[in-house]
Amino acid sequence: MILCLDVGSTWTKAALVTEEGELVRTGQHPTTPPEVLHGIDALRGSVGDGEVLACSSAGGGLRLAVVGQERVVSAEAGYRVALSAGAKVVHVSAGPVDVHALRAAAPDLVLLVGGTDGGDRSVLLHNAAKLARVAVPIVLAGNAEAQPEALELLAKRTVVACPNVLPDVGRLAPEPARRAIREAFLQHVIGGKGLSRGQRFRRLVRAVTPDAVLAGVSRLAAQEREGAVLVVDVGGATTDVYSAVSTADGEGVERTVALPPDRRTVEGDLGMRWSAPGVVKEAHAERLTTEDLTAEARKRAENVGWLPEDPAVDTKLASFAAILAVRRHLRQVDGQLGPHGAGLLVLSGGVFRHAADLAPIEEALRGDPVLRPVLRTAAITVDRDYVLAPVGLLAGSGRLDAADRLAERLS
Repeated sequence: MILCLDVGSTWTKAALVTEEGELVRTGQHPTTPPEVLHGIDALRGSVGDGEVLACSSAGGGLRLAVVGQERVVSAEAGYRVALSAGAKVVHVSAGPVDVHALRAAAPDLVLLVGGTDGGDRSVLLHNAAKLARVAVPIVLAGNAEAQPEALELLAKRTVVACPNVLPDVGRLAPEPARRAIREAFLQHVIGGKGLSRGQRFRRLVRAVTPDAVLAGVSRLAAQEREGAVLVVDVGGATTDVYSAVSTADGEGVERTVALPPDRRTVEGDLGMRWSAPGVVKEAHAERLTTEDLTAEARKRAENVGWLPEDPAVDTKLASFAAILAVRRHLRQVDGQLGPHGAGLLVLSGGVFRHAADLAPIEEALRGDPVLRPVLRTAAITVDRDYVLAPVGLLAGSGRLDAADRLAERLS
């Protein structure tokens, strides 16, 4: 048996899976800081035990700052790579870094990029010298020819170096930086979150949760014969959107920074509780509704644990959050979801899992004039068993057949 765990700030979720990818049992337990192992051990007793594969977004997940050379090219490349690696980007700097602003953002990790290989090196080296005074681990993914000198400047800092995210103009190479961010998170960040006293928890964690989910979305996309996979995860504070395509639809489209086929965007102002006022504000701004839900949104933001007897307002908020987040995602990825739009839309989050009737939500999504062309042939399903993160964990451990078998529950 394999026990897949997702340790979140509020809940720790578990899925017990066979080596063949059959889902045996699921469960959840409140996360138990300052010793999260208590909750994990409780789940091992109730759900079942086996080899543990874990991801975590507890303690705020991975807060990452991007320091680049210019906004349009290197900083944008670093930003997209950071999002796809499961990070919450809390600061983006283009040009000479403002150390005070960076410190104020309180990142767990800094991604330092800048310059194509063999190109300009002055800004990268200037920023390396400035970051030498910042006690935060650094992933160095800029101009390969300037990296040896940058490493000398950063000799007193914790640095993980990797190949350039932008080796040539217009060519984005995200995977080495993704791996380096994951390595730095596991080795230098997760242990400093105050989640556990010993080393056992750090040894269990394989990835930051959004990274595991994106890997799961990628495996799911590989099963789709036609159309991309879209995943919308509506939480209390944020709404995450993931998309994955098996074949990029980029022919004839010119852009400064090419997009990777698997992408994630995070909307920090769209959520069911803490960010409910942001949902209402944006829904009015984008003319999704004329109904005044301000008081209802404020009530949810002020009492995040409140569960209404009538789910009607929550259903509307979830629909608005999903539509707004997918619209933004499409804008950020230049509307590219492959030649056939979305073949599958997966809805994730408690509001969808517990909904007695999904018809109003599906009707709102399919009826939106912006999303209609993208979702015209898409199947819509709900990740009721929360298997996307386990699928990604299985894939990350090399169990691709098991990952694909588990992903079939959503196809």
